[in-house]
This record gives sequence, C-alpha cells and structure tokens, in this order.
Amino acid sequence: MLTPKERLKLVLKKSKVDRPPCICPGGMMNMAISEIMDLTGYSWPRAHVDEKFMAELAAGIYEYGGFENVGVPFCMTVEAEAMGAEISLGSKINEPRVIEYPINSVSSWKELKNMDMNSGRAKVVLEAIRILREKKLPVPIMANLTGPISVASSLMEPEIFYKEIIRKSEETREFLEFVTDNLIEFGKAQLKAGADLLTISDPSGTGEIMGPRNFRNFTLPYLNKIVDSLKEYTEYGIIVHICGRLRSIYPELNELHSDAISFDSITSVKQICSNVKNKAIMGNMSTFSLENSKPEYIRKMCFNCIESGVDILAPACGIGPKTPLINIQTMVKAAKDFKELYTS
Repeated sequence: MLTPKERLKLVLKKSKVDRPPCICPGGMMNMAISEIMDLTGYSWPRAHVDEKFMAELAAGIYEYGGFENVGVPFCMTVEAEAMGAEISLGSKINEPRVIEYPINSVSSWKELKNMDMNSGRAKVVLEAIRILREKKLPVPIMANLTGPISVASSLMEPEIFYKEIIRKSEETREFLEFVTDNLIEFGKAQLKAGADLLTISDPSGTGEIMGPRNFRNFTLPYLNKIVDSLKEYTEYGIIVHICGRLRSIYPELNELHSDAISFDSITSVKQICSNVKNKAIMGNMSTFSLENSKPEYIRKMCFNCIESGVDILAPACGIGPKTPLINIQTMVKAAKDFKELYTS
C-alpha cells in the first residue's frame, strides 16, 4: 500500500496510483479550523507568529483525521508584511489581512523592503517547517507562496494596481520582478527548511480579473519564473492554484510549468480535464458546502469530483474556521473509500 507521501509524489508525476490523495496545502488554502484549535490548544492569532503554535496546529489537523498533508502558514499576508505592508493578525475566526499599503503606485516599488528570512513571520514559517520535519509525520509537508499578482495587489491599492498594469506596464514589470525574486527566495528557504513540495496560490492573478492578455503578460511569466527557479529543490513537484472562471485562459494554463493545477468550485472539473493537459488536476470541493452541508452530502460531492476527473481531491479555496471537523474527515474518508472504483 502506498504511503501518503508516495501517493502524492506519484500523482504529481502523472503516474498511476491506488486512489486520489486528499490534501489541503495551507497558505491561501488554509485548513485550520476552530475545532482543531480547541482540540490541540494551539490557536490563532498566536499561531501566525509563534513557530511552535504554527507547527502544532498544522500537525493537529492531520492527527485528528484531517488532510493527508501538513502545510504552513495559514494566510496570504506573510510576504506582503515582510515587504512593508501593515497587517492585522485577526482573531481565532478571522484570518490576517492588510490594513495599510506601503506604496501607492507601481512607480514606488523601490521603496519596498526585501524579505528577511531571519526575522518576522518569514522566520516563524521556516522554523515551523523545521519542527514539522522533526516530527517525522507520514504525510508530506507543504510550503506555500502567495502568487506575484496577489502580493503586488497587497502592497498597493488593488484598483490602482490593475489600472497601472496598462498605464505603467514597464514599471509594473519591474515591480513584479522585485516581488517574484523575493518569492523565489522565500520558497527556496521553505523547501530547504524541510518542506517536501510547494503550492503557489495567486487568486488575484486569475484570468477573470486580469483578462487573457494581461494573464499571459503579467501572471504567467512570473508564475513560471518561480516554478522554474524552485523545481530543483523539490522531488515532488509544484502546484499552482488559480481562482475564478478559467475558460478564457485554457491555452495559457497549458503553458504553466507547474506539475498540477488547482482551481475553485466555480470552474468545471470536466472542462479543465478536457482543456488542460500534462498536469495533475486538483480540486475542487466547495468550501461553502464544506462549512454548511451535512456529511452525507459532502461524501457525494467528493465522489462527484473524483468521478469528474480530479487526480487530487482538495478544497476549492481556503476553508472557513467554522467548518465542522466531521466534514473534513468525511472528505478524507471519501477519497479512501473511492479506491475500488478509482482503480477499476
């Protein structure tokens, strides 16, 4: 029987496995819920700034019957804060968010700070990964990066940023090069600290927001630069998550260099399978349903995802902290119970 590590590694290499893995990467696709916080005694907001709390909360999700991986951090603000944004850490049921932007135009990108891996929450993430590695859990450790467009639109007012993509395209490219280079260093540090693989989540970089042309010119090149720069540091592979409706950017998704594509519940699994080739397909269980539906309905939806063609069963987005643990456990069990049909 394959271990969770072996199964995920093989799926990302497009090899045959006994059943789909069931994972939730972390980062934007947060999996920390209030029930797990109560069961482990490690909760937000301290788990965002304390490496022991972060590692123990991530491990607790697996240990209490959750997903077949562990992943840190639990938000999308680590990189933006390290580059100069002011952050509110939120509460036990609210994730961290940007409350003050450090710049007001792409022209001001030189005022931003380079990420320091030896201080702040970047250091906390790296130390949490080291603690998780020392635990020798039988599941893969996931590193996480917020994608370049999402970081850029967390460093300045998003509405202005999207306008300046057109009005100040060359300065936008300089800004995105700066952001991307910092993300590469952070991703490299996480993988060197002991993470097995990496997910890049860029919800603000979707074709639905950017449009096909801007996705091709301003999202795709920088995602590929990160993937190409970090592939040598992981034997497993790299996952990219893109939000929104993806129909308009199917050709561009085929040009992504990632090993897997993850997407949200607004997009059809069958359409992705028909239009995106040479990648593992990951998704796309509705997080709204996970939080609000009964376990028997969750089970049916998971079976539908797998029957529709996903190689990796996963939530479609970040899980709400109020999501019942039983629904997450049901999701994992559905992947395991699908084995006989999946291999027939």
